[in-house]
Amino acid sequence: MIVRRSIAGLFVGVLFGVGLAVSQMANPEKVLAFLNVVVNWDPSLLLVMGAASGVAFVGFRWATNNAPLFESHHYLPAASDIGYRLIVGAVIFGLGWGLAGYCPGPVITGLTSGSSEPYIFIAAMLVGSQLTRLLPSSQ
Repeated sequence: MIVRRSIAGLFVGVLFGVGLAVSQMANPEKVLAFLNVVVNWDPSLLLVMGAASGVAFVGFRWATNNAPLFESHHYLPAASDIGYRLIVGAVIFGLGWGLAGYCPGPVITGLTSGSSEPYIFIAAMLVGSQLTRLLPSSQ
């Protein structure tokens, strides 16, 4: 069971990485051109997001009506409240994405680009993740 789950994870990870590379979501210049709606806006990533939303919609519908293939049950988040930590985190995530052109998934793909930027981004992301421990709990 562990081997099948690992192979499935590897397949999904490679498929995701190839999708990011082919769609140019791992290219920060392309992402920044999409985010800059004022100067030379590049709307082509709307197609990528639309396709991803469609696949996710179908996948989530299928997953909620079927048992998982390699687990005994679904692991779904228990929390559903929207607190200040979620809002602050979303704002910081959006600012980082807008400034750097990377988010956590595509930056992993970007490690193969030969540029030092993805490594700097990952270091900053890890430091930021550790700094969140200093924030007071929302409970």
